[in-house]
Amino acid sequence: MTSQEIKSLTNQYVMNTYGRSDVAIDHGKGAKLYSPEGREYIDFTSGIGVCDLGYGNEAWADAVYQQAKKVGHTSNLFYTEPCARLAEKLCKRTGMSNVFFASGGGEANEGMIKLARKYSFDKYGKGRATIITLKNSFHGRTMATLTATGQERFHNYFFPFVEGFRFAEANSMDSLKETAGDDTCAVMMELVQGEGGVLPLDQEYVSAVAKLCAEKDWLLLVDEVQTGVGRTGSLFAFQQYGILPDVCSFAKGIAGGLPMSGIMANEKCRNVLTPGTHATTFGANPVCGAAALVVQDVLTDEFLQEVQKKGAYLREQIEAMDLPCFGKTRGLGLMIGIEVAEGYENGKLAAALADAGLLVLTAGPGMRLLPPLVITKEEMDAGLAIMKKTLS
Repeated sequence: MTSQEIKSLTNQYVMNTYGRSDVAIDHGKGAKLYSPEGREYIDFTSGIGVCDLGYGNEAWADAVYQQAKKVGHTSNLFYTEPCARLAEKLCKRTGMSNVFFASGGGEANEGMIKLARKYSFDKYGKGRATIITLKNSFHGRTMATLTATGQERFHNYFFPFVEGFRFAEANSMDSLKETAGDDTCAVMMELVQGEGGVLPLDQEYVSAVAKLCAEKDWLLLVDEVQTGVGRTGSLFAFQQYGILPDVCSFAKGIAGGLPMSGIMANEKCRNVLTPGTHATTFGANPVCGAAALVVQDVLTDEFLQEVQKKGAYLREQIEAMDLPCFGKTRGLGLMIGIEVAEGYENGKLAAALADAGLLVLTAGPGMRLLPPLVITKEEMDAGLAIMKKTLS
């Protein structure tokens, strides 16, 4: 099909829930994507942080193919090898205790919310179920995770929303203490607020929150749907902050392009969810697990150090351009936010770049870059050249 045929068919038969760019994708290689007509795009989005190994990775594709020939899916009432091995790798690399596998980020965060409330119910009974989240956060599109999201613009249309969430100012311990109470069971936060504008939390604040949670026996819940799996230059962002959460969610890049997510619990929380209290049909899918094992093989400590260097290089080069539409950059690793100057609209800038052959994202009022973790210097330089030429 041609690009126009794909767009027309989509507009006719697919619900209009996305503000799509005027781009149709047919195939890719490395950090490059191509339209059906062969138009090349440098990809600084990786499917919103999903395709960490880029496109056309032979080892990843072969693992998917070989597992699909064996068994594509079976019930979680039975045992399979790929996700058992994956869970072992994740726990040994993070210090967490065990894993529950799911399919998407919102579903993972739902599981984390359920675990926190059951932990508190088992130990303290009813009346201690409120979860404190941070203003400007984003945790998902389900009813509970929308309610947990600390941005008012998401709290519309779908009334009534779920009870049991309150919002504190990020990086303010005073706000957290004022917002919490005797009914609090957990604090839930992104270490880098992604959809809110790529805003890293302060180290001192995160350490203080972890200490307070331990003192109060509130669970510390870390949403790593976007920051996890190497995106920030460590396997999980909490490792750079020097904390061990009670529960951590992950998704996006875990299987390199297939729908997979989950939560990891520490030793204190490993036995909270018991048979019958939580489940999902497609979690621990063996094909996704086989793909995720390849991702883990690639994300060595040495590779993750290179991710940090690539992120630093992109930020330095963007700031050195001194473009009139951009201000400072921020972020961790290859999760990069760019301030957009007053008088410019991030959506229009993204559209102009896409038209010129560079795919980028927006976040809050700024720009967001989430390139494949395997992006080369040549691919980065090609994208930067398009950015400079288009936006100067």
